[in-house]
Amino acid sequence: MHTYPTQAVILAGGQGSRLRPYTDDRPKPMVEIPGTGTPIIGHQLSWLAAEGVTDAVVSCGHFAEVLQEWLAEAVLPLRVTTVVESEPLGRGGGLKYAATRLPDPSEPWYATNGDIWTRFSLREMAAFHAERDATATLALARPRIPWGAVETDAFGHITDFIEAPPSPYLINAGVYVFSPTFTTLLPDRGDHERTTFPRLARERRLAGYPLPLGAYWRAIDTAKDLTEAARELDGPQAR
Repeated sequence: MHTYPTQAVILAGGQGSRLRPYTDDRPKPMVEIPGTGTPIIGHQLSWLAAEGVTDAVVSCGHFAEVLQEWLAEAVLPLRVTTVVESEPLGRGGGLKYAATRLPDPSEPWYATNGDIWTRFSLREMAAFHAERDATATLALARPRIPWGAVETDAFGHITDFIEAPPSPYLINAGVYVFSPTFTTLLPDRGDHERTTFPRLARERRLAGYPLPLGAYWRAIDTAKDLTEAARELDGPQAR
């Protein structure tokens, strides 16, 4: 029987420059999904709690005080601690610093980027991680290409136009399951995606969990993403 993680880190320190003017006075995770009255991080905390997480550490940065104030006043479904880097540590260093505040360093943990709005079973991802005895597992998404695609035959005749087709490549979906030993492999400063992840991949200790068919996933990077997320609210997966 699997022991599912009950602790998580949310990386919420990004500036969100491509989301301006929404991020002129708040960090990206505090941008509200239109029609919900709730910021991105509120949706994330509700999702984590529904998946059995009882403790979350939020790594703050840009406009940290705005996020901390909202967390202090909101009615939250789980315990939340915030950390703020006194100096830039890079993505890997920041993740390691936040992980030191998790309540139980001997247990596995989840992590998610602060701009991801998604719904899928974290417990199933944790079981996938455990079955492969992985040190780290990345959720993998297949986003839609933002342009229309053209299909041709062998002779160069156009046979079809496809609006916003799924990408032929899987991408890092920004949601993770980590074993307890992963924290010690993170750099004190720098980017774990250039150091720790490639090392684990070479050692066959890095797993990739494809999001289930039909699972809702969106990275909120631009104003267009906000608009499309609001339009997708009518879909059951987005709730």
